[in-house]
Amino acid sequence: MNHRHARQRLLLVCSLLSLLVVTGCASGPTIRSNVDSSVDFSSFRTFGFISPLSTDREGYQSLISQQLVTSAERELVARGLQRTDTNPDLLVNFSANLDQRLRVTQTPAIHSRSFNSHRRGLYSTWPLYQQTEIRQYTKGTLGIDIVDAARRQLVWEGFALGRVTQRTTDNLAPVLDSAVVDIFSRFPLQPK
Repeated sequence: MNHRHARQRLLLVCSLLSLLVVTGCASGPTIRSNVDSSVDFSSFRTFGFISPLSTDREGYQSLISQQLVTSAERELVARGLQRTDTNPDLLVNFSANLDQRLRVTQTPAIHSRSFNSHRRGLYSTWPLYQQTEIRQYTKGTLGIDIVDAARRQLVWEGFALGRVTQRTTDNLAPVLDSAVVDIFSRFPLQPK
C-alpha cells in the first residue's frame, strides 16, 4: 500500500471517529448525583419546596420553576412521599445555569491532488497538517437539591448536564420534565 492510500485510510478513520464522538455527545444529558450514605431515606414521609426557589425571579415563580415543581412532585409522590407545606421532612430546591463554551477540534487537513501535484512523489507534505475548527455552544446544568429539613442538611443532589440548542429552548417544558425524570433515576428511593 502506498503512502497516499495509507493517508486516505487514516483520514477516513479519523473522520469516522470524530463523527462518533460528536454523535455520542448528542445522545442526551449527562446525569450525576451525590448522596449522604449515612441517611436512611425510607424514614422520610413528606416533602415541600424551599421558598423562594433558586430558579424563581424577584417576587414571582418563573415558568421554569413551575415546570420543575410539577415534575419533581410527580417523581417524589411516585416514590411514596407526600407533599406538605407544613413541616416537611425533606425540602427541594433547584438550580439552573447556562454557560457559553468553545469547542476546538483539530483534524488532519485534506489537500487536493492538484495542490500536491508539484511534488510528484519526490517528497510529501508535512506529516500533520491540521485543520482547526472552533465552535461556540451553550452548556446547560440543571440541579436538584434534597435537604433534610430538621437538620438543614443537604442529603442528596442530582444534576443533568448537556448542550442547549435553539430547539431545546423552543420546547422547554418537555425537555425539563425529561431531565427531572433522568435525575430522579439516581435518587435513593425508587418508584413504588
